[in-house]
Order: sequence, then C-alpha cells, then structure tokens
Amino acid sequence: MALRNSYEAYGAMARLFHWLTVICVVAAWAIGMFRGELPEGAARATAMFIHINLGLAVIALLVARILWRMADPAPPMPKTPLGRMGEIAAAAAHGISYILLLAVPLIGIAIVFARGRPLPLFGLAEIASLWAADRSFANTLKPYHGLLANLLMVIAFLHAVAALVHHFVFRDPTLRRMIGPAPERP
Repeated sequence: MALRNSYEAYGAMARLFHWLTVICVVAAWAIGMFRGELPEGAARATAMFIHINLGLAVIALLVARILWRMADPAPPMPKTPLGRMGEIAAAAAHGISYILLLAVPLIGIAIVFARGRPLPLFGLAEIASLWAADRSFANTLKPYHGLLANLLMVIAFLHAVAALVHHFVFRDPTLRRMIGPAPERP
C-alpha cells in the first residue's frame, strides 16, 4: 500500500490520520459526556486524564495531518450529481471540522489552566497552569467546550451519512477513496 495519495484514492498516511482522529474524537466525546456518571475519585480522575490526553492527541494529529496534506494533496473530488454545490458543501464541512478539531481541545486546555491545574502530557510530563486559578472563567468556558464538541460530533455524523449516500445512492467512488483498496506502490 502506498503511503501517498493517488489521483483516485487516499494513501495510507491520510487514512491513518483520518481514522486515528475519528477514534480519538469519539472516545474523548464519549468520556466527556459520561464522566460525570462516574463516582468522585480515582475513576473520574482517570477518565479526565484520558479525556485531556485524547484532546492533545487530536491537536497533534491535526497538525500532522495538515503538514502531510501540504506535502501530499488530497485526490480531486469525484463528479457527483450535486455538482459545484456539493463541492462547496464538502469544502465547508471540511474547513469547519478542522476549526473545531483545534478549538474544542484548546478550550479544554484553557479550562484546565483556568482551574489552576497542570496540563498532563500523556503521563510523561505536565505543563503548569499559565495563569492563576479562575473558576468563574473555567465555568464560563465549559459550556462552549461541550457545545462545540457536540457540533463536531454532528458534523462528523453528517460527514459519515454523506459518504454513505455517495456510496449507496450516487454510486460514486467517494467512500471507496477512504476505505477501499489503497493505491498500490508505484
């Protein structure tokens, strides 16, 4: 399997970045949604540690994904019955997704710092809070973090539905570009 994209399909690296991001986002969202159901103590603290580090992983994957995409552009979009409007909608959803993939974890980091807590870096190190604790500010940010995370999940769901519509209704190669056979090595 080729690492780089071909004219028809995404290569192994683009697919890896895509699916690792999906896993991290869904897991972070699920933990964020259900962490409050856990009893106070070690279980909830562990869930929060995992949630925060998944957010950091999303940022790292996003940066790597953007750098890789600069070096290896995406294959052109296949022609569909939606025409130019479909291309515009796909580009807008893609751009909004990237903004949210950055904004949601950055707001989460700001919440950690506003609580006066250090930011754990995958259990390897910590970054001390960049400012004095301000619970009021943390409480102000928290609903935005949740709202934008939910919006990201809605956009991800619509993205998946659109891929399935392209595959089963339009019968075009959109979905196969990401999950079908990857391009062979030249």
